[in-house]
Amino acid sequence: MAKENLQVLNALDLAKTQWYHFTAIIIAGMGFFTDAYDLFCISLVTKLLGRIYYHVDGAEKPGTLPPNVAAAVNGVAFCGTLAGQLFFGWLGDKMGRKRVYGMTLMLMVICSVGSGLSFGHSAKSVMATLCFFRFWLGFGIGGDYPLSATIMSEYANKKTRGAFIAAVFAMQGFGILAGGIFAIIISSAFKSRFDAPTYEENAIASTVPQADYVWRIIVIVGAIPAALTYYWRMKMPETARYTALVAKNAKQAASDMSKVLQVDIEAEPKKVERLTHQTGNGFGLFSREFLRRHGLHLLGTTSTWFLLDIAFYSQNLFQKDIFSAIGWIPPAKTMNAIDEVYRIARAQTLIALCSTVPGYWFTVAFIDRIGRFAIQLMGFFFMTVFMFALAIPYNHWTHKDNRIGFVVMYSLTFFFANFGPNATTFVVPAEIFPARLRSTCHGISAASGKLGAIVGAFGFLYLAQNKDKAKADAGYPAGIGVKNSLLLLGGVNFLGILFTFLVPESNGKSLEEMSRENEDEDGEELELEPPPASSRTVPVY
Repeated sequence: MAKENLQVLNALDLAKTQWYHFTAIIIAGMGFFTDAYDLFCISLVTKLLGRIYYHVDGAEKPGTLPPNVAAAVNGVAFCGTLAGQLFFGWLGDKMGRKRVYGMTLMLMVICSVGSGLSFGHSAKSVMATLCFFRFWLGFGIGGDYPLSATIMSEYANKKTRGAFIAAVFAMQGFGILAGGIFAIIISSAFKSRFDAPTYEENAIASTVPQADYVWRIIVIVGAIPAALTYYWRMKMPETARYTALVAKNAKQAASDMSKVLQVDIEAEPKKVERLTHQTGNGFGLFSREFLRRHGLHLLGTTSTWFLLDIAFYSQNLFQKDIFSAIGWIPPAKTMNAIDEVYRIARAQTLIALCSTVPGYWFTVAFIDRIGRFAIQLMGFFFMTVFMFALAIPYNHWTHKDNRIGFVVMYSLTFFFANFGPNATTFVVPAEIFPARLRSTCHGISAASGKLGAIVGAFGFLYLAQNKDKAKADAGYPAGIGVKNSLLLLGGVNFLGILFTFLVPESNGKSLEEMSRENEDEDGEELELEPPPASSRTVPVY
């Protein structure tokens, strides 16, 4: 690394943890809170949508969403997210992080409200409208991934950068928790106000007309945290690394960070010019130089995120089926519609409380101590172990006496996903690529992850079905069963262990050191003349 980095970047790297770090975590994190709430709340209400819009008179079981509709409702937001990650990731490097940041949030607010107001007289029109808004909701959510990660990494100091980026991501845990708790409150309120018989007792009366409001309220409320954060996002200054290294405006970068850090920082325009014009940093994403310097890194970040999300999202999406299989949620016909929402939400909230949320914060606590590589490797290893431990004696776990053991093992898998690759795959791409490609590369890595989520969400919707077609859900072909699905996921996690070795360790290093932005074409360290001692303003920490 160069002996003397830009003073504004040095000041950020060495700054003690201050109030602005925490405001940045909250402002960026509320986007993720909303993301998680919006993406996971749909799994709470899919059974209810089936009862309301796909009821069949005289059927033994309550109505369920047909396979193609269930796949569309669950998966369309992922498709939007993937597109949003690529588009806004690229736009964040072209227009600046801050200018694009408000767009993603407004899209999330408008589409959350639109999803809840899905209109139409027929089931088809309601589902089509819901899918339309959920696609664009996903598009906005997708933009939040590269932008939030990049903004936080560029604002943070190098000592605690990992914890700060992981804390932004950890807000997802609270979003999942909030979704579950809110669904419990709403379904309890409706249940006490509109009592209904079970489906067995009276199929029509078991779904009260007011149940249509339940899912709409749960979906719309996702707009509130995003709307509350909009003003603060607009007040955030552009990151110094973008302003100095990409927009090449040394004066603006120094001025912005002087206000944020509350110290005097010199502009150093000549140094910015030397850094941006006279080094080997002009290469683009599709150049041979990028391939030489960062090709394997990008392969590492994309492949590990892809593999992780296959496992992570397939678990989330068939988690309610696992709860039914082990008896936490009784057969659908023994409950009324609102009671079913209450029970699914309760089970999901318990899992989030016991394993999802603690896992995220364990990463925050340890990422700067033991490093990204160790956490990711450990997480994939234990996910592999617990998946096989669930799958191989699967019949043992389905017996009534062993249910608690199954839930504990299942929770541990989640815990090590979050105290492991689910957090680190988000952190690392924001640290190892050059400033002018950072948001784009993070977007590509995240989009690869969402491709994995689509494989998990769509693929396992079918794969986890019973091998006997008569026992499979209505409209689905026979699958390979839950046991074989879990075995397959164990294999996916094992591949994750292998691909982790392509990802470099960024713990304790500055962003410029990781991206080698202070090197010339030959990889030699670039000497940047420090200003004379008399003219230098040294920040006080």
